[in-house]
Amino acid sequence: MTWTVRVDPQLCLASGMCAGAAPEVFALDGGHARVLPDGVEPDELLLDIADACPAQAITVSDASGVIGPRRD
Repeated sequence: MTWTVRVDPQLCLASGMCAGAAPEVFALDGGHARVLPDGVEPDELLLDIADACPAQAITVSDASGVIGPRRD
């Protein structure tokens, strides 16, 4: 099973937090971040990054739907 990671360019502030934490998944591209691979292996770090995004621009999904950011 793979996860799908998306960055909403309308919300992204290009803080670089995601690219710094997971450069194999995220890259800064001008005024926003972008996701490099189409699918990623499940990794708790990606959920932490989605939780920590200052703009809440990152979503992580699996086959059942959105799993991050977590809504505790």
